[in-house]
Amino acid sequence: MAERRKYSKKYCKYCEQKVDFLDYKNPSKFKFSLSERYKIMPRRLTGNCKKHQVMVENAIKRARAAAIIPYVADRKKVIDNPFADFR
Repeated sequence: MAERRKYSKKYCKYCEQKVDFLDYKNPSKFKFSLSERYKIMPRRLTGNCKKHQVMVENAIKRARAAAIIPYVADRKKVIDNPFADFR
């Protein structure tokens, strides 16, 4: 039989920091939940809890509507660090 890999349990970063609200104007807070092509990463990859994942999704969608972050990254225009201008 093949051995199963044992992965450590992923913990919610926002629960550890005791975050109550995510502001869409500060994308450095939720940049861990975006891929390099600005897609929203699922809970199983980030380890976020349900409450904070919903808050992250809403903040990202509001930031996209306000043109703070782009909807998608262009395949031909590769960005080394998309969050270099955010602190």
